[in-house]
Amino acid sequence: MSDDAPARVLRFLQPPVEIGRRTERIVLLVGAAALFAGYDVLIFGLATSQIQHSLGIAENQIAPTLAMFRAAAIVALLLAASADLVGRRRLLLMTIFGQAIFTFASAFAPDFHAFAATQILTRIFGYAEEMLCFVVIAEEIAAGARGWANGALTFFYFTGAGFAAGLFGAVNILPYGWRALYFIGAIPIFLVGLLRRRLPETRRFETQSPAGLKKEAAFELLKALAREYPRRVAAAITAAAAFGFALSCPTFLAQKYLQETYHYTPGQVSAILIPGGLIALFLSIAAGRLSDRLGRKPVAMGMAALAGVSFFLFFDSAPAWAVAPLWVLGFLGFFSGDALIAGFALEIVPTQYRATVGALRYVIEIGFGAVALTLEGHLYDHFQAHGPAVQWMLAAIPVTLVAILLLPEPAGKTLEELSGG
Repeated sequence: MSDDAPARVLRFLQPPVEIGRRTERIVLLVGAAALFAGYDVLIFGLATSQIQHSLGIAENQIAPTLAMFRAAAIVALLLAASADLVGRRRLLLMTIFGQAIFTFASAFAPDFHAFAATQILTRIFGYAEEMLCFVVIAEEIAAGARGWANGALTFFYFTGAGFAAGLFGAVNILPYGWRALYFIGAIPIFLVGLLRRRLPETRRFETQSPAGLKKEAAFELLKALAREYPRRVAAAITAAAAFGFALSCPTFLAQKYLQETYHYTPGQVSAILIPGGLIALFLSIAAGRLSDRLGRKPVAMGMAALAGVSFFLFFDSAPAWAVAPLWVLGFLGFFSGDALIAGFALEIVPTQYRATVGALRYVIEIGFGAVALTLEGHLYDHFQAHGPAVQWMLAAIPVTLVAILLLPEPAGKTLEELSGG
């Protein structure tokens, strides 16, 4: 490797166009939330076996339990959509502290019912937080760097997943086991909330007419949206629905599958996830930058297809040498594809609808994922194995690809050029 190779790598990780100090600070403050979202999502997947045995959850109820948690997205939709009425900053402050409080409470849940209640409340605030993160990124990033910004959010997700994997390797020696993972994870979320007080309101929200907007209810916003942009919103929602249905089960059960089917110890799981996550970090930035150059549509389709193929093979009794690469490629395709699809939903509508559409896209994706998780429980009873049950869900990936084809290409265009607002 030449002496200037590290410098080239650093330049590659930077945005392709100048974004300014204000925007850099916004990306960091918003990205920190994505980091802890990645941590929270992976903790339950990593520690499923330990939580299951501790709280007495039946094997065929594991996926339906997560489906129940995801019902929180319905409430999160209403919470996030209100950002079109009161602003992005105010809601982001509320959601980060709510997520911190109930993540902390999850560590002390005495039984399954208490754990379920704290996790549902955690996800109400966490889901709303994620929805709003993509809204802020879409409204603050220059047209030539929005793909890079989506990749940056994926970078933060993988970083959070890496922290979770590192801590999980010690789950058997940590005081109170899996509970310590939630306790440790809650502390920095409080700190991010304190730092986020410096987060400014997005310029696009500040420059719209708030007086007129506040007279409209959320239902009126949805009616106007359906009237003005029916085809593009329908395509974006269809892509998200099929993507969520296909990939909710494999992304949730992958770590459990590593331990119970491939017989990995918690330490061995971490030994795959940490270096694998580092590789995926670099590749996620590459995918985001590539979408700015080649277009959002081909890269999003490629990432969705990559996730589908990789997870299909992962859950098909893969040879030992292929297990780690398939895990890395599967999660790379999932996180990158999810970020790009989320970006579509926000780039194609005006500012006054953006939080509402982002929330709707997210709830549809989570909701169809919950349907898949519930169905997986029944398929597990039929096949007596998680592998074939998960593979059936992946048949929805082609629907995602067709829906993406029907969307307008947003790469390199300003939000005003795309939507007129």
